[in-house]
Amino acid sequence: MNCLPQPAPLTRPRTADPAPDPLEQDLAGLPSLELDELRRRWRKLTRRPAPPSLRRELLARLLAYEMQARAYGGLSRDTGRLLDRLARGDDARTLLAGAQERRLRPGTQLVREHAGRLHRVTVTEVGYLWEGTTYASLSEVARAITGTRWNGPRFFGLRDKPAVSAGGEQP
Repeated sequence: MNCLPQPAPLTRPRTADPAPDPLEQDLAGLPSLELDELRRRWRKLTRRPAPPSLRRELLARLLAYEMQARAYGGLSRDTGRLLDRLARGDDARTLLAGAQERRLRPGTQLVREHAGRLHRVTVTEVGYLWEGTTYASLSEVARAITGTRWNGPRFFGLRDKPAVSAGGEQP
C-alpha cells in the first residue's frame, strides 16, 4: 500500500481576466454611433452643443480626444501655444529648434540672489533640486524661495521681464 501523496495534476489555475477598462470600451464604440448619439454624448461631456458642421467621423474623433484628455490630462499650455503658432503658419523648424534650445539639461545650475541670499537650483532628470528638495517646476522653487507666486523661468532670468507699469514690477 502506497501512503505517499499523489502529485497534483499539471494544470494551471485559471486567473480571472482583468476587468476591461470602461474608457477603452467607450472609445471603441464611438465609430459605430450615429451622429445624433455622438452629439448627445458631446453635450453631456462638454455641457455645450457639438459644432453643427462636423461630420460623424470627425465628431467621433473629437469626442474620443476630449474623453481621453479628461481622463488622462490634456495638452500642456506650452504645447497648445506651439500648436496655435504652427496653425497660424509660423515656421515649424524655427519653432521646434527654439523649443529645443530652451530646454534645460540635467546638471544645469540656475543661480539667483533674492533677499540678500544666493540660491542655487540644479536641473535633474525628474525636476529641480533646491536645498535638498526636488520640485516639479521652477515656479514651485520660486514660490518656496519668495513665499509668493512667481513665474519660475522669469524669476530665474530665463524669460524676458514684463514691462514695468506705473504700479511697479509684477511677479
